Amino acid sequence: MRYALSTLGLPGTPLARSAALAAGHGYEGLEVRAHPEEPLHPQSPPGDRAAGLRAVTRAGVGVLGVAGYTRVAAPGSDEPVLAELRSLVRLASDLEAPYVRVFPGGAGLPQPQADANAVRRLREAAPYAERNGVRILLETHDSHRTGAAAARVLDAVGHPSAGALWDVLHTWLGGEGPADSRRRLGAHLGYLQVKDVASADDLTPVPLGAGVLPLAGAVAGSPTGGWLCWEYEKRWYPGAAELSGARLRQGRVHLEGLVVHGDQAE
Repeated sequence: MRYALSTLGLPGTPLARSAALAAGHGYEGLEVRAHPEEPLHPQSPPGDRAAGLRAVTRAGVGVLGVAGYTRVAAPGSDEPVLAELRSLVRLASDLEAPYVRVFPGGAGLPQPQADANAVRRLREAAPYAERNGVRILLETHDSHRTGAAAARVLDAVGHPSAGALWDVLHTWLGGEGPADSRRRLGAHLGYLQVKDVASADDLTPVPLGAGVLPLAGAVAGSPTGGWLCWEYEKRWYPGAAELSGARLRQGRVHLEGLVVHGDQAE
């Protein structure tokens, strides 16, 4: 198993610093939040992209994925969405990252319409992603928060460069057990995003293992060589504890314990 850290837990931190923190505490990859308030995003010039890749590589880690904010199921015309997807794919390619994260964003639409939007856009964008060595991952989130909902879209897309990012919080909030999520996502799964919270009514992030999410069940059965990415949503909860070095190390140790326990259970 391989372990990554999302830069969402280190908002605004220079990429070299994020990479050093990850590498220094047992993480092999970074999920890079691609928002204009962060060091790298789709409008970043080529020089900044090259410098970012050098910084990450120098630290001894890689970029697992570019966490974009494109909403593929949202209402509106297709071309702005497709343009965003292409720009995220180019950024991922420049950072030598295998994945791009996108959201569904179809809230308020009838399910068939939201599904159709996402299928049409992902089907159009997937060949471009494939040519660039990138896989677009639809996160289990908002209008499609369960594995069943994400798989419904991806089954219809039917392209290997369109897959799923499993956010264990959202499948849990959607009432779907981890075994069902894994079964539904199947071969669509790119990687697993883990986190922990105190309760369904309080989503403030807490250390892994200190909350209520079924992390052991989610990790069980993860393929050898697959990725677990810890997304600590400090950006959205300023009152949450900082990701200190000790906390980063504890999170990595906890994940490894879940993997070992799951392997023994099998």
